[in-house]
Amino acid sequence: MKRRSLGELTAIIIAVLFVLLMLVVPLISVLTNALSKGLDFFVKAISTSHVISALGLTIGTMIVTVLITGVFGVGAAYCIGKFQFKGKSILTTLIDIPFTVSPVIAGLALIMTFGRMGWLHPYIEAINNYFNLDIRIVFAVPGVILATVFVTFPFIYREIIPVLFSQGKDEEEAAAMMGASGWTIFRRITFPAIKWPFLYGIILCSARALGEFGAVAAVSKARGQTFTLPLEIDALYMSGSESGVVSAFAVSSLLVGMALIMLVIRSIVEKKG
Repeated sequence: MKRRSLGELTAIIIAVLFVLLMLVVPLISVLTNALSKGLDFFVKAISTSHVISALGLTIGTMIVTVLITGVFGVGAAYCIGKFQFKGKSILTTLIDIPFTVSPVIAGLALIMTFGRMGWLHPYIEAINNYFNLDIRIVFAVPGVILATVFVTFPFIYREIIPVLFSQGKDEEEAAAMMGASGWTIFRRITFPAIKWPFLYGIILCSARALGEFGAVAAVSKARGQTFTLPLEIDALYMSGSESGVVSAFAVSSLLVGMALIMLVIRSIVEKKG
């Protein structure tokens, strides 16, 4: 058996200690504080109407976000990876904007677009008046979804595009010359190659959507209606009371559990992919 050098052992010890101190210990602290008042208090804390509403909105927003970013990600990656057109580099740059812009700025941009001072607000009001509707974007569920979509839509695209570039276009062109339709080519040749990166991108997008705070906080102000779990945790913690702080840790444990589920699914997908 090969003996490890002093440098290798030092690097391993530093890495393990870093993971323990930065990840494992804080997570254990969350779970410990969540149960500090007993199991009955924990169950009561995570079953309040505000928490249930936030949980439902969080999961619903995640599902809608994955659907939107999944369609967009596959479509954008397919167009950019398989075709040449004017403005291709500009489109690629625009898709990466959420990686460089602060989520809070994204939320404020939505407010200035759809809010009362936004340039689209008069058109929304005109539609509401004409059809006798009450459509609201910011400070409502649609704003929460739009904010989450904004910060997550590059994830699936970014997982798919390298595979499409490496795949090339020879197989698709050969199938097209043999008379296969565009849908058949995509279903039989293109999608099988991007299946696992697509699923991996969905997992990353879902995890990001579950934990998004900044952009959603800017467009969500009504607790029990437009608060997701991260916002509900912040509201409980900022209450300042002992029970509120413990409740915040209890609700945080729900997000920790979801994160662990995502990690398990990601490991399975990585293994199969």
